[in-house]
Amino acid sequence: MSTWNEVKIVLNEEDLEYIQGILYTLDVKGVSIEDPKDLLGREKGPLTWDFADINIFKYGKDKAVVKAYFDSDVIIGDIIGEIEEKIRAARTFGVNIGEYEVLSKTVDEEDWNNVWRKYYKPMKVGEKFIIKPLWEEYEAKEGEIILNMDPGMAFGTGTHETTRMCLEAVEDYMRRDARVFDIGTGSGILAIGASKLGAREAVGVDLDPVAVHSAKENVSYNDLTNVTILQGNLMEVVEGNADIIVANIISEVIIFLLDDVKKKLNAGGTFIASGIILEKENPVRDALTAKGFDILETRREGEWVCIVSEVGHA
Repeated sequence: MSTWNEVKIVLNEEDLEYIQGILYTLDVKGVSIEDPKDLLGREKGPLTWDFADINIFKYGKDKAVVKAYFDSDVIIGDIIGEIEEKIRAARTFGVNIGEYEVLSKTVDEEDWNNVWRKYYKPMKVGEKFIIKPLWEEYEAKEGEIILNMDPGMAFGTGTHETTRMCLEAVEDYMRRDARVFDIGTGSGILAIGASKLGAREAVGVDLDPVAVHSAKENVSYNDLTNVTILQGNLMEVVEGNADIIVANIISEVIIFLLDDVKKKLNAGGTFIASGIILEKENPVRDALTAKGFDILETRREGEWVCIVSEVGHA
């Protein structure tokens, strides 16, 4: 049985989005969130729930809990140190992060999966998509597109703001018979969604073997033959060009990849980028503009941003 290192952060609810942003800059394999606001009916948006060892009143109504899962072979003290260093740096730059507590332990993957599956339910995203966990029953209504998903430890349940915004953008900008690259595919959800919208081919790439395994399984659960999942260093392993490139990663990597994205986009192609926290929106926009991209629109949800662009005309 696989084991994982769990880091649990107890923090003020208003700091939740920023801490998520910090975690996604690390090599995190899964994140679950417990937010008293959502439990008390003031829902900001669907999240991945995990109630194995917490009562919402244990820490108080104004506290939230984030659990992050890392490979069993990482030095967990180093991870905690990096999280705390990033929080100190954020405070230095004027981000008002309140008091917090960090705890850690080792957990079995089977136990982790059994807990969060109880709270992962069918969810509508955009106008058409229904994200359906494999273990849940759902009868599709006219016009709905079912995405059968079991993300396991891979990022991409559809509950995170960045995944939802990317799926909605893919839906809005998809052209039938388009070729799509999904860079940092995670669970494969964006490549699968593109395929079901009529993409000629979708290629998902991830460096993490856990994500690649999960994405390949999810492709098989949806009976798709035009989705390919590759393991490798992001843009380095895709061949040819695409009409749409989606990158739901982090802002620093998005900026680093822009030259390759520009080379790999067909004329008139669309670049959908997310995983961007609000504080990094302007640096990403500036980098896109400097590389010759035209910003088509910017979507925001909570503390997260999705930027849709295309290569500008000379």
